[in-house]
Amino acid sequence: MAKTKTTFFCQNCGTQYAQWIGKCNACNEWNTIVEEIIQKEEKRDWKQSSPIKKTSKALRINDIAIEAEDRIDTKNNELNRVLGGGLVKGSMTLLGGEPGIGKSTLLLQVALQLNKKVLYVSGEESQSQIKMRAERLSTKSTNCFVLTETKTQNVFKNIEENQPEVVVIDSIQTLYTDRIDASPGTISQIRETTAELIKYAKETATPVMLIGHITKEGTIAGPKLLEHMVDVVLQFEGDSNHTYRILRAQKNRFGSTAELGIYEMQHDGLREVENPSEILISQKDESLSGTAIGATLEGMRPLMLEVQALVSTAVYGTPQRSTTGYNTKRLNMILAVLEKRAGFRLGAKDVFLNIAGGISVDDPAIDLSVVAAILSSNEDEVIAKDYCFAGEVGLTGEIRPVTRIDQRIMEAQKLGFSKIMVSKYNKITSKNYAIKVILVTKIEDVYQQLFV
Repeated sequence: MAKTKTTFFCQNCGTQYAQWIGKCNACNEWNTIVEEIIQKEEKRDWKQSSPIKKTSKALRINDIAIEAEDRIDTKNNELNRVLGGGLVKGSMTLLGGEPGIGKSTLLLQVALQLNKKVLYVSGEESQSQIKMRAERLSTKSTNCFVLTETKTQNVFKNIEENQPEVVVIDSIQTLYTDRIDASPGTISQIRETTAELIKYAKETATPVMLIGHITKEGTIAGPKLLEHMVDVVLQFEGDSNHTYRILRAQKNRFGSTAELGIYEMQHDGLREVENPSEILISQKDESLSGTAIGATLEGMRPLMLEVQALVSTAVYGTPQRSTTGYNTKRLNMILAVLEKRAGFRLGAKDVFLNIAGGISVDDPAIDLSVVAAILSSNEDEVIAKDYCFAGEVGLTGEIRPVTRIDQRIMEAQKLGFSKIMVSKYNKITSKNYAIKVILVTKIEDVYQQLFV
């Protein structure tokens, strides 16, 4: 047997060292360097007897044939949208998120809905616990097999017996392999078990979905190499004060990373939210000042969201600037533009801004709705319910054009708005919209349209 080799890894960021040191130079954490044993074996296959394959041959790029990606429909429209159309055969997908956010619920729900043979491997819950959750989801399936195991060699034995079409691992931090003499969850074990699963997925064209824990900083636990190894990295986000969850793609080799899916956590599982505007626009009986509806885009999906602003006289010497779901520096810039270019005296007033629904937005097209909400609160005048806004505010006070304006106008029209305010410099393709398009060039034009 080959001589046992050891090396040192930071348990926080995965950086490798030749010897022990007290402080990690990469993440600046103390006492996170741990010695791990690495045993290299000749056989690193996911099964003992691997067929001998021919050496691959280099091809001229013009001679390479493009084959259509064979995708599996997950029967979950939001997940399909984020993945780019479904699960690609032989792909490795990593799902991360806060504890209790609903990662296991989402993948179990998908496993029960698939018309494929699924092996659900859990290293954290017993089979009876998973059965109880499945009954709560009210989804019946005869093709979902549940295995509670943490040793990869035993997992692959069950895979060879059952021949599943999709494999779900909950979670990758609980797995371990005999090839590495280290505890489950360590850098070496995570890297080795992931490598075995990737080799299995590529050789058998079976999609594998992994659940990954995250660190206190919000990143996937384990080495950064883990995110480079897999094909798709999904982030499941949410707030304990809201029932809504957002699924984002941080990496996707088979589709866009700009898409997002929205779910609502209910007692019987996760409900797909087909119309996100229903959660982003609050329902109220009477109109109040300081609210404006903005048209934004998340990937290819248009959203209408409510911007709420409160402008009041500063009680203390220094005015407060507070935002929720919006960039504070961006708000300070807009207030400076309103003060300098438009003449509104807001320097001695507190300004609070909130994006309703618990969503965070970085789309510059929200600027115009932020301006409208601030002016509405400052003047204490209500903006009509049928108004919405889409425009970027420049430092000179002009309203700048935004991308894909036609898609924003169509979404506003579909949701029943009768007027939308956009930049005059936008190139609008169609002139036959049922909604009235109001063109503005400066902040003064916005004020004239709304309050004069």
